[in-house]
Formats: sequence, C-alpha cells, structure tokens
Amino acid sequence: MDFIFIGALIILIIILATVLFNSLFGPFLNKKHKMISKPKVSILIPARNEKDNITACLEHLLNQDYKNIEIIILDDESNDGTSKIVRQLQKGNPQVKLIYGKPLPNGWTGKNWACHQLSQTAAGEIFIFTDADTTHNPEAVSNTLSWMQKQNLGMLSTFPQQRSATFAEKLIVPIIDFFVYGMLPLWAVYYCTCPALAAANGQWIAIKKDTYKKIGGHKSIKNDIVEDIKLNRLAKRFGIKTLTTAGTGMVFCRMYRSVKDIWHGFSKNFYGLTGHVPVTFLFIEFILLVSCVLPYVLLFFNYKSVIFLSLIALNLIIRAILAIRFRHPFFISVLLHPFSILFAAVIGFNSFYQYHWGNFHWKDRVIQIKQISSTRSLHAEN
Repeated sequence: MDFIFIGALIILIIILATVLFNSLFGPFLNKKHKMISKPKVSILIPARNEKDNITACLEHLLNQDYKNIEIIILDDESNDGTSKIVRQLQKGNPQVKLIYGKPLPNGWTGKNWACHQLSQTAAGEIFIFTDADTTHNPEAVSNTLSWMQKQNLGMLSTFPQQRSATFAEKLIVPIIDFFVYGMLPLWAVYYCTCPALAAANGQWIAIKKDTYKKIGGHKSIKNDIVEDIKLNRLAKRFGIKTLTTAGTGMVFCRMYRSVKDIWHGFSKNFYGLTGHVPVTFLFIEFILLVSCVLPYVLLFFNYKSVIFLSLIALNLIIRAILAIRFRHPFFISVLLHPFSILFAAVIGFNSFYQYHWGNFHWKDRVIQIKQISSTRSLHAEN
C-alpha cells in the first residue's frame, strides 16, 4: 500500500509545482500589451431566464474602455422578463442589440444553438462569447485583444475569478481552480499543438470571425456538452494558435447560488472534462481521494507517518497558494479542503452516472444524452 501513497505524494508535488508556475509565470488577462489595431468586436451573450444577472453584465460591458463594440443578447425562450430588462438598457445604448432565439432543434444543446444564432447576427471581426452571469473589469475587452495581437492568436479564453456568497459555494466552487491551475500549465495550451491538450472556459471565449468559420463554429460541436474545450480542440486541429489565461481581476462570475445549482451545474460538466473516457475519469477520482481525502481520514484515526503528514502539508500549501493568488475564501478553502474534494468526487460520480444511464438537467431543460450519443454515431457513420 505504501507505493500508492508515495505515488500520491509525487502527484501532489507535481500539482504544487504547476500551481507555483501558473501563479508566478502564467498568462494573466490583467496584463495589457500594446494593441496594433482596433477591430470591431461582437460581444455575444446567450441569456435564458437571466433577469437577476443581465443588468450587471450589460452595465459592465457598456463601461469597457474599448468602444468599437456591439453587444448582442439572445433571449433563449426566457419566461422571467429577461428581454424586458434588456430593452430598457437599450435606451441610449445603440450598441446593445436584442434578438430572440428560435426553438431548440433536435441534436443541439441549448447553449450551442444560442451561440450559433448569435454568430449569424454578429458583424465584428472578433467574437467574444460570454455568459449573462459574468461581470467585467473595464479593461477586459482591450486586454483580451492586446493578448490576441501580441501572441497572434485565433482564439483566447479565460477562467474567470469565481465569486461566492453562500457556504456551499465557498466550499465547492474554488475546486475549479484546483483542477485548472494545479493540473494544467496554462502556457502549455499555447506551445503544445496537440489537440488533446486543450482548455477553455465558455464564460469568456474570444475568437476571430475567420477562425470561427474555418473550424465550423458551434454547428460543428452542436451536440457537445463541454463545448468550450471542444472549440479549443478544433482550433488546434486546424493549426490555429490558442491561449487560455487566468482572468483573476478581469472577468468575474458567480456561477451558482444554491446547492441544487452546484449539483446540476457541475454534474453536467465534470465527466466531460476527462473527455468522457471512463478509465481516465476513474483514475483521476482515485488519485484525488487517495491524495486529498484519505490522509486526513487516517490522521483522524491517529495513524501518523511521514508520508501522510507530508500529504496533508502539501494539500494545505497548495490550497493556501491558490486562495491567495486567485482570491478564494482562505480559511474555508484551506481548512475544509478534504471536504471540498470529497464533495467534488461525489458530483463527479453523479456526472459519470448521468452521462451513461441518465440525463442532465439545466436551465429548465433536459439534455437527452441518448439522443446526443445517437447523433454522434450518425455523424461518425457519415
């Protein structure tokens, strides 16, 4: 058994090294570069029942220091008055446009269909897809363009700074950054051309219009649940340069507001982050439980050894660095870390189960997994 925990120790050391590298040298969106040109930007927002979020989102986008923009909101069959709020905000802001989504066709997920319709209306040279529950620093758009021009990118994405209010949010949501900044050196997305090493976040994706058309846009991934990573992977297959950045201080998001939302939201995505490969998923779950949960359990039963104490120390150091650098609630993130991992693992298993034997529920819609799987099979045959 010792060799398993020695392996876990090595993995945590690698995670710590990755966290340190990303924290010190990673591409952060808050760094601005010199812009060569100022092309028109289309900011595209799918909105389904977003009355509680859309005002703040639009007000922040209207306050950008980059003015050559249009903002297009697609009301995706909302029934909560989202479009009424947008119409009010349109007054005196001609750059804000509102369109109404068409009914969801078979074989599409809701977000992909909404983004596809938005792209058909956009007039900009650069598309920025963002969510209605995001808010933005005034330099978010200009910094995004400066990065794209400096690195000659066809696509740039950023992981927003996650905001939380309830205890459940503070416990679970920061785990996203543990996975992202602890398991992926961000610069690898740029320097490695392999499509397997793809990462993106649909809460902020900037892509050149020509690039978007070249890779087939959201139509080419119309039935994918984890559409952001698939877009990045497609771009890499076409030889297009991509970069994923840390959006701390630039783009903000409060993803979920209840335990129910956390459960359904993460269940929809967690398994997809492993490419829906069972062996990969089960291996990661096993490693997380052995490395981040079991040492605390054994310590509770007074089982002490250098290996277990080292594992706990590494866990605490990793979460402390993440909390400071990426602005997590410090004490909850650090002291309750094993509970965060355990809860995430349970959600992961639910995600695995729902994908293979059930359906996902999101935005008052049921995502039919069997229908999506059959559509993929049909595409493969053709």
